[in-house]
Amino acid sequence: MGKARLAAARTRGAGAPAGAQGGRARPNPNPFEVKVNRQKFPVLGRKARHAVGQPGVSRARAVHKRTQTLLKEYKERDKSNVFTDKRFGEYSSTMSPEEKMMKRFALEQQRQHEKKSIYNLNEDEELTHYGQSLADIEKHNDIVDSDSDTEERGTLSAELTAAHFGGGGGLLHKKTPQQQGEEGEKPRSRRELIEELIAKSKQEKRERQAQREGALELTEKLDQDWKEIQTLLTHRTPKSENRDKKERPKPDAYDMMVRELGFEMKAQPSNRMKSEEELAKEEQERLQQLEAARLRRMRGEDEGSEARKPKHLSADDLNDGFVLDKDDRRLLSYTDGKMSIEEEQSGEASDGESEEEQGEDLSEEDPENSSDPDGHSDLESDMDSEEDCGRPSGEPRQALGEGTTSIGHRAQEAARNQLPYTFAAPESYEELKSLLSGRTREEQLVVVERIQTCNHPSLAVGNKAKLEKLFGFLLEYIGDLATDDPPNLRVIDKLVVQLYNLCQMFPDSASDSIKFVLRDAMHEMEGAIEARGRAAFPGLDVLMYLKIAGMLFPTSDLRHPVVTPALVCMSQLLTKCPVLSLQDVVKGLFVCCVFLDYVSLSRRFIPELVNFLLGILYIASPNKCGHGYTLVHPFRASGKNSELLVVSDEEDKATWQRRGLSLHWAYRLKAQNKTEANHTRLSCLAVCLALVKGCTQFYSSLPSFYAIMRPLRALLMEHLAGRSHPPELQELCQSALANLEEPEPRCRPLVCAKSKPEPLKLFTPRLVKVLEFGRKQGSSKQEQERRRLIHKHKREFKGAVREIRRDNQFLARMQLSETLERDAERKRKVKQLFNSLATQEGEWKALKRKKFKK
Repeated sequence: MGKARLAAARTRGAGAPAGAQGGRARPNPNPFEVKVNRQKFPVLGRKARHAVGQPGVSRARAVHKRTQTLLKEYKERDKSNVFTDKRFGEYSSTMSPEEKMMKRFALEQQRQHEKKSIYNLNEDEELTHYGQSLADIEKHNDIVDSDSDTEERGTLSAELTAAHFGGGGGLLHKKTPQQQGEEGEKPRSRRELIEELIAKSKQEKRERQAQREGALELTEKLDQDWKEIQTLLTHRTPKSENRDKKERPKPDAYDMMVRELGFEMKAQPSNRMKSEEELAKEEQERLQQLEAARLRRMRGEDEGSEARKPKHLSADDLNDGFVLDKDDRRLLSYTDGKMSIEEEQSGEASDGESEEEQGEDLSEEDPENSSDPDGHSDLESDMDSEEDCGRPSGEPRQALGEGTTSIGHRAQEAARNQLPYTFAAPESYEELKSLLSGRTREEQLVVVERIQTCNHPSLAVGNKAKLEKLFGFLLEYIGDLATDDPPNLRVIDKLVVQLYNLCQMFPDSASDSIKFVLRDAMHEMEGAIEARGRAAFPGLDVLMYLKIAGMLFPTSDLRHPVVTPALVCMSQLLTKCPVLSLQDVVKGLFVCCVFLDYVSLSRRFIPELVNFLLGILYIASPNKCGHGYTLVHPFRASGKNSELLVVSDEEDKATWQRRGLSLHWAYRLKAQNKTEANHTRLSCLAVCLALVKGCTQFYSSLPSFYAIMRPLRALLMEHLAGRSHPPELQELCQSALANLEEPEPRCRPLVCAKSKPEPLKLFTPRLVKVLEFGRKQGSSKQEQERRRLIHKHKREFKGAVREIRRDNQFLARMQLSETLERDAERKRKVKQLFNSLATQEGEWKALKRKKFKK
């Protein structure tokens, strides 16, 4: 409010013509009041402000402006209605009164002559129809005759006019005796006269009709004669002669291309791409229809009857249920110009032969019925069939019925054994397990897909929560499959696709489920460490969860709510779980493979991975002395399991073949003989060397890579490269060593350092800033601008406060003058009342004295 008042106060200043209520105007200022501000010396580029001051004139202008603005606002402060003069040029000070009146008169004339509405067609316009004014037609001056005569329309005879509009006086007018004698007729009655009038009008109508028909006949005859004459006037050559005379030019390539483009198939608009919700709705409806058909087959209902029902009934349908099973119509074809009807004839002949054979069979079987005059053979045959149901002729029918029922039973069994098309979302893990247990891998995948389709989030409100629960149930089911004996890894591989789809739809709930599973695994491991001092490698279910987490979520992020805990969990497994058996070796190598999958994009260095691979190579080397490095937990330099992967049998080395290390060994190793155990050890060593080679490819760009990998290189060169391992292991070892070799340092030639040339010493002028009067020195341009704005703000603020003070003083003077006027008016009215009362009192006293004297 204060800022608005300051702005309003600044807008009101001196600069209006003299003359106001609050003070006297001074058109001619007193020369003794004029104040002149002289400058000691002129300055170029500086404008002199307020050179001559006129205090009286400026004060009068300010008062006049406040009177026009502030005083009006003060007087209208309690008024809700405002009278606005909207006459043209009323508030314009540039127009003279004569110009205002002329302009107003011109606008008024223009407003009268211009159209009020562009859609009003009847305004100042005369519309016609066939040359006649519509206004005249609307008056109905033309009386249309009932006979629709166009020749004498609107003309009435004198007798008809007298009969209809003369009151009938002409018909009843009596003739003079002389006229009656001359005519020799008796006077006629009104009825006779009207009948005569009607007959005359009909006669005139017939005459006009005959005249019109004659005119039409003459016109047609004239047209025929004109056509005959016209053929004689103009002689045209036949078309064949014209073709011979003028040969059409052959179209060129451009014309042919234009015609081809004209007949070319136009682009047809394609159907719009359907949204995910529409596709889910269509898929659900399709599955519901298939499920309804399966249930009908289970109940033994006939689907063919519904399929054969006509979709449309015509108007002449007899409702007898007759429907053609197939279309027997044949395509019309011609052979050598003749229509080919051989198939029809052969079909008719075969039908005729079959009918004759059937007739012969019937005559042979029942000759009596054929000669029955009553014609009730069909009833007797029905009775015979009911009575003699056990005769041999009924056996084929009975066999046919049994065959039909057997086919129906088989169809019901097939439908019952068929996989349902619609599934409700399971509410618990037991329900999901009951749906998936006992089914093949493909059927389990189809069941999960149909559960997702039938319970899509866009189809119902609660489907989102159901599918979020389904993700947790599938995780638990995968854990159970991993812990089976043997683990069903192929089913797990197929179900990961459905987990990925659910994770894309509900990433928050999926991440919570994965974190919950990993948190439980870490709690179990910490509890085992607190209880026994060490923890064994977890089961295959936890390893599957770690692998699935890397497949569902991005592993290249610096921090991720799921991947980061998974990395920590794998690091704990590689550092706190000791290697006590081949099963632990297989699980550790699997964790290392998962680790490399996680860091394949980010190339993050994992020291736990390098330490575990170094320990695996250590327990695979027989000679333990002179390594030059120390092992880190969970491996030990000496002990029971320090030579867990050492193979000393040469025959087993020769018979070993490199194969993939199956995860079935990570769950439970079956009873193996010595050869199978040695083959497993060599397979573990091959996997370890492949992982070392992968690490060298990933971390070769690190600055201290060769220093970190130096223990691995020494171990490979001294203890594994020279032993009699199979050739495939030797190749892996050599390729790993080739990647671990340090490149020779390359010395660069000495080059002089590039330095900026020093310029020659010159006598540079010394720049001294000129001091300007009235400005503060020793500051930057921004500081000077800031000070200038502060000074301007202070000056404007002071001016606004001064104007507000003057406005208040002006309003106070106006209020004081209003108060004085009210007081003076009140005193005048009081004095007037006292005078009137005194007059009345004198008159009353005089009247009283007069009465007293009487």
